[in-house]
Amino acid sequence: MPLASQQFESKDVKVQLLLTGGHQYTVYLKSDAPLLHSLLTKIVARAYKQESDLENLFQIPINEGRSVLCFPSEHLIGVVTEPPIFIQQSENIQLENSYIEASDYIHIDNFLTPEEHERLLKYVLEKESDFLPSNTSTNDINYRHSLVLYSFPEFSELILKKIQAMIPDIMSKLNIPSFSVSQIESQLTAHNHGNYYKVHNDNGSPDTATRELTYVYYFYQEPKSFSGGELRIYDSKIENNIYINTETFKTVEPRNNSIIFFLSRYLHEVLPVNCPSQAFKDSRFTINGWVRR
Repeated sequence: MPLASQQFESKDVKVQLLLTGGHQYTVYLKSDAPLLHSLLTKIVARAYKQESDLENLFQIPINEGRSVLCFPSEHLIGVVTEPPIFIQQSENIQLENSYIEASDYIHIDNFLTPEEHERLLKYVLEKESDFLPSNTSTNDINYRHSLVLYSFPEFSELILKKIQAMIPDIMSKLNIPSFSVSQIESQLTAHNHGNYYKVHNDNGSPDTATRELTYVYYFYQEPKSFSGGELRIYDSKIENNIYINTETFKTVEPRNNSIIFFLSRYLHEVLPVNCPSQAFKDSRFTINGWVRR
């Protein structure tokens, strides 16, 4: 759906939702937000009588994410935008049934100093016996294979302080609205021969719904003794406000002493690792976690 808003970069838009029964709600969205696109598409569909028989449910965070406004799309009768966004009209308008959001991420090298990196590697090798088999919220034993260390206070505080200081810049570069951080989670993971993590997102359950950003810090011994283990982040097909992975994706190489950030809602997977020695010291190590609002 073409927009004639004269906006060439993403900007904050005040959006007033006009619902049946005289109800009105105001939210703030980015001008290129998929949700804003969906709201305007629904209004256009109604105007041109091209609505689907299947109505969808809008779920819009309000009160800085502490509440959610839910309403069926049939109750939406108007949208007021400030600054104005005009929809280009034509007699033969073709409405999109879906919207593709390209995945985006930030990849930063040299996250730790050489001394910190060396100390971390030594620490991990000394803690080998404390690592436990990983699991998932569904307890599917074939969905994820790796080892996890959940408590590592000697380094988690260092990592989290560095991440906390970077968050405002990461939010800006990923073009997401600023939010108050309530918690930053972390875990230390080892992927060895044949280990993987199938396609998933990081905020798809009630317990994880407040996760906004995912981060992964990569580290391993040199020379590198494994191959594979790339992170594949899928572009998103948004249908009825539900994120579905497409066939297109970005591939992130696990570069030593680097960290990446991406939106927790993106579907992603860890490709299988090939580590011929199968020795723990030759694993693909990560400190990974989530930034919650």
